[in-house]
Amino acid sequence: MPLFDKQHARPRTVRLLGTRGVPASYGGFETAAENVGRYLIKMGWRVVVYCQTEGSGGVKVDTWEGFDRITIPVRGSGALAAAKFDWASALHAARSSDSCIVFGYNTAIINVLQRIRRSPLVINMDGIEWRRERWSRGQRAFLRANERLARVIAHEVIADHPEIETYLAETTPTSKITMIPYGADAVHKAPIEPVEQLGLVPGNYFTLICRPVQENSILEIVRAYSRRPRGVKLVILGNYDGDHDPYHRAVLDAAGAEIVFPGAIFDPTITQALRFHSLGYLHGHTVGGTNPSLVEAMAAANPVIARSNAYNRWVAGDAGMYFEDEDDIDRMVDELLASPELQMRLSRNSRSRHADLFTWEIIGAEYERLLIKHGGFSSETVDEARTAGSRA
Repeated sequence: MPLFDKQHARPRTVRLLGTRGVPASYGGFETAAENVGRYLIKMGWRVVVYCQTEGSGGVKVDTWEGFDRITIPVRGSGALAAAKFDWASALHAARSSDSCIVFGYNTAIINVLQRIRRSPLVINMDGIEWRRERWSRGQRAFLRANERLARVIAHEVIADHPEIETYLAETTPTSKITMIPYGADAVHKAPIEPVEQLGLVPGNYFTLICRPVQENSILEIVRAYSRRPRGVKLVILGNYDGDHDPYHRAVLDAAGAEIVFPGAIFDPTITQALRFHSLGYLHGHTVGGTNPSLVEAMAAANPVIARSNAYNRWVAGDAGMYFEDEDDIDRMVDELLASPELQMRLSRNSRSRHADLFTWEIIGAEYERLLIKHGGFSSETVDEARTAGSRA
């Protein structure tokens, strides 16, 4: 049932911070914010989302598919521009005492403003970001400090995986930790034209979709897959710049004739079609919580061959085969190709596990539960209620 203030018939308000806004066109947090926001709107909430755009000038306010969008222009791009945007968003949100959901802890030092304002504050902590190899020592120190601060200032912290929940519980009261994974829409049909336009045959290729960084085991997967002709292609999405990135160069040099690099593709119609018509999904992530790309592969009923670790094993469960090294990858690819029965079983398990744990309906309901727990009325409604009470 939609949640309204019974006295004033005004919807409760929640503000979404920490993303680049809606419609989602950048990454996992943007997709999560859009889908959680859609659920809350359906349930009667007023959802305000902060959106980043490049340029100068004043703040723009508009609506998009039920969202109240506050678009803040910032000059430049990259990390500095994102920091400026996050600061401006937090300042703007601090004008009210509305509930706030912040995606990521990188801006915790700024979100102190919400706590000072006594806004109900929920922070999605993402993975253990400061442990990732790509950060410098100084960047890791900054991220770790923000993580610690987020644990203190948030009324509730969200772990997107049981392993992250366990990690947070080492220094955070369990009463303020909630495990809510990432979600994805189930894909039951998709056009074949995007697949054929890439020169692929539906059902006769594997996919691998991730950031082209070392921690995602791309080189190991490419080397193992390229050991011999298999009659099935491996499609790897992402920008691989062999002229300027040594790791990218190594991946490209190791790739056999059946490895396809179509570049980075962000159009969801194309990526959904690629997943839906894929024979299986290869996943090499070594760190992080619930990985969006893995969940999206399961939403398309893909059999999974994944790096063996606690993160991937919990997400994929009995929908996956798990490798330790290149020999395992080589063997598991052959086993999957040789057994239609195994393909069907893992596909069914993917579909079932996604439906049980990772739909946006399930995820959205959990976010709403936290907002209710922490009294998520809009400041306007609360102020009016107080005024009405004083007159009574």
